[in-house]
Amino acid sequence: MQKIFLMLCTALCIANAHAQNSFKILIKSEETKKELAGATVNIAGTNLITRSNPSGLATIDNVPAGKQVLKINHIGYQSLTISLDFPVSQLAPLTVFLKVSEDQLEEVIISSTRTSRTIQNTPTRVETIELEEIDEKSNMRPANVSMILHESTGISVQQTSATSGNSSIRIQGLDGRYTQLLKDGYASFGNFASGLSILEIPPLDLSQVEIIKGPASTLYGAGAIAGVVNFISRTPREKGDYNFILNQSNVGQTNIGGFLMKRNKYIGYSLLALTNFQKPYDVDKDDFTELPKSKDFTIHPKLFIYPNEKTSIIIGNSFTKSDRTGGDIVLIQDGANQNHSYFENNKSVRNTSTLDLSLKSGEMDLLRVKTSFNYFKRSIDIPSYNFGGINYNVYTDISYLKNLNKQSLIFGANLVYDKFKEENNPSLAKDFNTKTAGLYVQQTWDASEKLKFESGIRADLVNYYNNFYNKTDFFVLPRISALYKFNDKWSSRIGGGLGYKTPTLFTEQTETFQYRNLLPLKDVTSERSYGGTADVNYKTLIGKDWVISFNQMFFYTRISNSTILLQDELSDFYFTNTIQPVNSAGFETNAKFIFKENFKLFAGYTYTNAKAKYLPGIEDIRLLPKNRLNLALLYEKEKNFKLGLEGYFTDRQYLYNDFLTPSYWEFGFMAEKVFGKIAVFINAENFTDTRQSRYKSVVNGPHNNPTFDDIWTHTEGRTFNAGIKLKL
Repeated sequence: MQKIFLMLCTALCIANAHAQNSFKILIKSEETKKELAGATVNIAGTNLITRSNPSGLATIDNVPAGKQVLKINHIGYQSLTISLDFPVSQLAPLTVFLKVSEDQLEEVIISSTRTSRTIQNTPTRVETIELEEIDEKSNMRPANVSMILHESTGISVQQTSATSGNSSIRIQGLDGRYTQLLKDGYASFGNFASGLSILEIPPLDLSQVEIIKGPASTLYGAGAIAGVVNFISRTPREKGDYNFILNQSNVGQTNIGGFLMKRNKYIGYSLLALTNFQKPYDVDKDDFTELPKSKDFTIHPKLFIYPNEKTSIIIGNSFTKSDRTGGDIVLIQDGANQNHSYFENNKSVRNTSTLDLSLKSGEMDLLRVKTSFNYFKRSIDIPSYNFGGINYNVYTDISYLKNLNKQSLIFGANLVYDKFKEENNPSLAKDFNTKTAGLYVQQTWDASEKLKFESGIRADLVNYYNNFYNKTDFFVLPRISALYKFNDKWSSRIGGGLGYKTPTLFTEQTETFQYRNLLPLKDVTSERSYGGTADVNYKTLIGKDWVISFNQMFFYTRISNSTILLQDELSDFYFTNTIQPVNSAGFETNAKFIFKENFKLFAGYTYTNAKAKYLPGIEDIRLLPKNRLNLALLYEKEKNFKLGLEGYFTDRQYLYNDFLTPSYWEFGFMAEKVFGKIAVFINAENFTDTRQSRYKSVVNGPHNNPTFDDIWTHTEGRTFNAGIKLKL
């Protein structure tokens, strides 16, 4: 009997020790009720930490007896804290549900590939600039998105005019005309409308920016040889958002704007309104503006209609008006005289009307119809010369998404009509028309939990013409991407495809001389490309405090039948095709370190080796650094304050005159303090005052007939700004 009693006591002690030392918890999403892999569970005040497996189950051992506090975290979800008295007797794991973080819900969904998948499950390599970073960059430059893109790895914003400040986007070193800009999937910024696009897209209504690098014409047609940048607007929620901003800088810029949105069951709205004023600014006292005198205004209302749970209708209209005058600051401030007569005036009006109809069929299928009409009018005036014209663009896209068990199929068709008409030169007018009809099919296939494919093919019939020639092209554009997840830490994407670009007069080079002495297009045909990207990703937790992620990407693009700008014996400029290709190859390295969710360190390095074989002598593409380094350190207490320090290194660049520029560093600092619904911010951009005029004067020749060097770095020097934001 004594032996039996001892055995029972021993069994009870073992059972009690097991209950005390081992605890199981099942973690699910409250929204989808699906298990969450990779969630962290730790016991407060101890070194005990574990992660949930692919089934959402986490086991934590050696839990001390007594009252313990468990903290559960998962990226994109709100943290959950629970208290339990140990030992705990369990017949089944404790099930907990994590709520999706509203701030991050929209950031992880990708719309540019039309499948609305999370970024972790999208085979196509898509980079996102998230709402938090957009908000930080809006503090630095509320007027436009140039700051958001300029500081991203592998992307540069190239200033094209010394006096007007006009800029274009380069991806992987390729000219701006090879990057397609979208706003909510609408292509309204091409051809003549591209010259001021970056300066006329405000960031205040954006939820995220999606970037696809490499040939992407299969997704969106012409113009996506280098890649696609899709600016995604915020959509209203039942809890209204009312945001206002007031900003002032030392260089004379004032920004006043607001963004409002709200919805109920059947109807919603959003409204963006922004006005910007810039005084003429001459930092190097050479009498020529580095920043032009300007004023512009944007208003963008959108109406959201939800007749039932399966239907949504979005109607929007964006209107922007801009007036920019640069050149001789004496003329701008006091009027022209004999010695001060040079100016450059840009006036533009942009209006884009959009309609988006979404109709769910069954539980998972979606029919979507999108259409837009874009009107863009611009005039450029310099002494004794004027250029002006109107660009019309009509875009319609119809697609049907069919979701099956392990795959998604998209069938679609679109029509694009683009027309440019010059206003001032009827004899040699640069008028040009492009008509495109396209069909596309796309498949996303989950071959297994680890392997996913996304493939597609597009067929475009393109007709482009003017008074001098008429040509029709037919393009078949396949692409394929694959995602392989080695485990919960390692993954890799690889993809490639074909692309094309129809002819255009409106490039970075022709913008620099305001299209003066530029002949109309004649017998110029479309450019073609192929290329791809491949990357590897790593993400892990170190202890309970560190999150580390790493991405290494390689890219290659080859453009054939390139259009090049030449000059004839009469000093007129014209475009022609060359059989010599353009090759862009290189890699990007990105690393992110997060400590206790407060300290964040970002590091990005880009190596770009881009060659134009048609260039005599030096084949390097001009105004392109081979090496670029981005560094950013952020310290943040959520809803309290944030501090940021940034540093950027830019390598030497070849100019069009074959001169090699020096390399340079630039640094920036930002701070923001939140007082309830009010936030106050300050920003010091390029506070070390790196600027081109420190190396050589940008302006050459007499005041009344100047010439200007290529722009390869800052012209305005250091910039300080401060402002206030109100969020209701």
